[in-house]
Amino acid sequence: MDLNRRDRWTRYRFRSVWDLDAPPAHVYAVLAQPEEYPRWWPQIRRVEPVDERTGTATVRSVLPYALRVTVGELLRDPVRGVLEVSLHGDLEGWARWTVRPRAGAGGARTRVLYEQEVEVRRPLMRRLALPGRPVFRLNHALMMRAGRRGLAARLTASSEAV
Repeated sequence: MDLNRRDRWTRYRFRSVWDLDAPPAHVYAVLAQPEEYPRWWPQIRRVEPVDERTGTATVRSVLPYALRVTVGELLRDPVRGVLEVSLHGDLEGWARWTVRPRAGAGGARTRVLYEQEVEVRRPLMRRLALPGRPVFRLNHALMMRAGRRGLAARLTASSEAV
């Protein structure tokens, strides 16, 4: 297998849509605090700030390995509802949250779009790129499902505290 063909299997594009029963500004405010993600997203085990715009995250989903990624803020635009970051380390690429009011919800509900494009840099994952691809995609899907549930619970708890 030539190098370009093998590299194709180490690249991923992910897209998740979450519908949440909370106002967009509230959802954006929670997503804009990545240092708090481990409190509501079980697979994000740790976020260590490096500076105001950068941190290192340790992520582990169902599979028995943890990924370490340095996350750097690229865009923080609350007016447009966009948060975008660069990813470096075991994964290289970017991720973006887009937070919008859900149609017909009168501003009380939110649709969140999560997009991510990455290349796997961790050597074991690169070696297992072809046979492991379906498992890696499932692992990501399970992590995103847990993230949605955790965020929904966090939003409910924080709105009840007000």
